[in-house]
Amino acid sequence: MDNFDELRDLAADVRAFIESSRDPAAALRDVVAAYDVVLGIYPSNDGMGLHVVKGSSLLDRLATLQSNALYTHTAVAVQNREQAVQLQTLIA
Repeated sequence: MDNFDELRDLAADVRAFIESSRDPAAALRDVVAAYDVVLGIYPSNDGMGLHVVKGSSLLDRLATLQSNALYTHTAVAVQNREQAVQLQTLIA
C-alpha cells in the first residue's frame, strides 16, 4: 500500500460512488463494510497523510507474523487527520 497514486485513484473512485448515490451515508457504510482495510488520506505538509480508519488490528497482526496474506483495501479522501479519526470512531 505504499503507492500513493493508487490510493488517490481509489479515493477518487470511492468519492464518485458516494456522490452518485441517493444516500451518501449508506454508500460510505457500504464501502467501509466491503473492505478489510480502509485508509483515510488527506493533504499534509509531507504531501499525503494516512490514517487507518478500519483494519489496524489486521495490519498489526500481519506485520507481527511477517505475513504476505492478501487483504482488500481502499481509501477515503478526508480533509485532515481529525476527520479520519472521527470516521474511525463512527464506524467502530
